[in-house]
Amino acid sequence: MSMKLFVGNLSFQTSSQQLEELFAQAGTVQSAVLVTDRDTRRSRGFGFVEMSTREGGEAAIRQFNGMEVDGRNLTVNEARPREERGGGGGGRGPRGGGGGGRRPPRW
Repeated sequence: MSMKLFVGNLSFQTSSQQLEELFAQAGTVQSAVLVTDRDTRRSRGFGFVEMSTREGGEAAIRQFNGMEVDGRNLTVNEARPREERGGGGGGRGPRGGGGGGRRPPRW
């Protein structure tokens, strides 16, 4: 069974290929993905690595969590499942919503 890892505090110059090569030292890597900014396409400094076995994932956590890479101490742990985001309910809630445009002055 595979294990997905969160890898944080990466250098912004780190590539997916470098990430995969690093984690291959601990076991077989199924995928390595850097998270990038939607607008600029620049790295956001974290990513996910999927190891092919749970043992490989646990070995990678022990080996790389806290390890200095490119002057930064990595954070490596098991990735949590992605939380469901709230559905689009029209933008109402604690901030109000609806309306539109500016309000007329109160005279």
